[in-house]
Amino acid sequence: MTIITPTTSTPTPTAQSRTASPSTDYTTFLKMLTVQMQNQDPLNPIDSADYAVQLATFSGVEQQMRTNDLLADLGSQFGLLGMAQLAGWVGQEARAAVPVWMDGSPVTLSPAPAALADEAVLVVHDSSGALVSRETLPVSTAPYQWLGANAAGDPLPRGLYTLSLESYNNGALLGTTGVESYARILEAQGGANGTSLLLEGGVSVPASAVTALRMP
Repeated sequence: MTIITPTTSTPTPTAQSRTASPSTDYTTFLKMLTVQMQNQDPLNPIDSADYAVQLATFSGVEQQMRTNDLLADLGSQFGLLGMAQLAGWVGQEARAAVPVWMDGSPVTLSPAPAALADEAVLVVHDSSGALVSRETLPVSTAPYQWLGANAAGDPLPRGLYTLSLESYNNGALLGTTGVESYARILEAQGGANGTSLLLEGGVSVPASAVTALRMP
């Protein structure tokens, strides 16, 4: 007498099953486990401890998936909250060390000369990197109104300019630093690297790089 053992094929997972919800995957796992139990060798059954390990392992994976989804949702909510708060910044003036947009109106600078400096020089380069002006500033951290003039005292053309400050002591250069300036915020933008602010002239600056805000 020949004993015929029934066989059951296990369906191949499809793209839809791979992207199903955790509850759907868990139900599928239980079905597969049931089929495995039904088709085990009666003379060499699978140890019940093995089933427990499989069940515990899958439960842990499912729980981790749920945790990851929860963290992703929280991250999205925090991002939206941050954007809502930054929306109040639009229209104000932000202070940061970024290129300056000059359109003929004075720009407020916040120079920071070196501690031992007895002379401070504002160095101005245009968008092509060409030197257009060197202007002596007071050795002070007080706000300075930059009028945007070239070496001859003529107004600079409309455009973006990069400013730096050279600090001297008895004619010796102590160092060169960037110069913070105020510019109006046009837009707050979210991205993979966090929130950034779009300033006048198309200058983009990370929100974390802004050191001060003021009303225009």
